[in-house]
Amino acid sequence: MYNYLDFEKPVADLEGQILELKKLAESGEAVDVADEIARLEKRSKDALVEIYRSLTPWQKAQVARHPDRPHCLDYVRGLFTDFTPLAGDRAFGEDNAVIAGFARFNGQSVAVIGQEKGNDTQSRLKHNFGMARPEGYRKAVRVMDLADRFGIPLISIVDTTGAYPGIGAEERGQAEAIAQSTSKCLGLKVPNIAVVIGEGGSGGAIAIATANQVYMLEHAIYSVISPEGAASILWRDSARAKDAATNMKITAQDLMGLKVIDGIIPEPIGGAHRAPEKVIAAAGEQIAKGFAEMAEGKMDYREHRREKFLAIGRTL
Repeated sequence: MYNYLDFEKPVADLEGQILELKKLAESGEAVDVADEIARLEKRSKDALVEIYRSLTPWQKAQVARHPDRPHCLDYVRGLFTDFTPLAGDRAFGEDNAVIAGFARFNGQSVAVIGQEKGNDTQSRLKHNFGMARPEGYRKAVRVMDLADRFGIPLISIVDTTGAYPGIGAEERGQAEAIAQSTSKCLGLKVPNIAVVIGEGGSGGAIAIATANQVYMLEHAIYSVISPEGAASILWRDSARAKDAATNMKITAQDLMGLKVIDGIIPEPIGGAHRAPEKVIAAAGEQIAKGFAEMAEGKMDYREHRREKFLAIGRTL
C-alpha cells in the first residue's frame, strides 16, 4: 500500500478493497474473486489516470513532497558507479544535507552534487530534511572547483525546500555561501546539468541549479519561495498556500512555457514514487541526451549560461 495524498482518496478506497479481497482469497474463505479484483483494479487505474490528468499546482506540490518519492541518494545509486563522496568544506565542518563527490556516468567521469532529504525519521534528521547550511554550499563550491580544474562535467540533483534558516547558519554567512555557489555555477568552464527531482526551493536550489541545462520531473516544483511562505507574506494566512501555488507558476509545465527550464522528464501515472526505477532511468537518459547535445554544439559553456539566464529576463 502507498502513502496516499488527500486528493487520491478514491484510489485509496478502491485499492483498499482490492487488498481485502486478495486477503480473503488467500485465506480460502471466499469464492473466486478474481473477476471482481480485475474489475476493481481497472477502476483504480482509471481513477488514478483521471486524477493525474488534471492536477492543480497545489496538488503537484503535494506530489513533489511525497515521502516515498525517490531522493538524491536513490538517483546516485541508480545512475552512477564508483561514487566517491567528499566531506567537509575545509572551513567549518560537514553538512549531510548536501551530497557531493565524483563518480562515473555511462563510463564518463562526472562530479555530482545533490540535496538529500532522507526517507525516514533518522535519515531526515541526519540530512536536516535537505536544508543545507553554509558549509554545505561551500562543500559544493569545493567540488565545483575540482571539477573545473580537471575538466569534469557536473550533474546537480536538486531537492530542497530551501536553505536552512537557523541562526547559526546566518551567523556563518548563509547568503554569502549561496551567492558564491551560484557564482561558481555560472563561471564553470565545464558543462553542467541540473535536475529538479522534487522541490526546487529558492536560493537553496539555485545555488546548485544554475546550469547549462535545467530539467524538472513532471510533478516537481521550482519556486522563489514555498507556497506557504508566499501566502504568509501576501495574505498573512499560510492556509492560502493553494492560491499562492496557482499564482506563482511553480510547475514544470509553467516554467517550461516561461523558458526557465529546458525540459520535462515524464513520471509514471501516480508520481515517481510508484515506479522509482523507471523515473531514475528516464532522468539518466535525459542527462545523457543533454550532454550529447552540448558536445555537438561545441559551445563556450560560460557564455551559454550567461545568455541563457539573461534571456529569461528579456522574455518575461
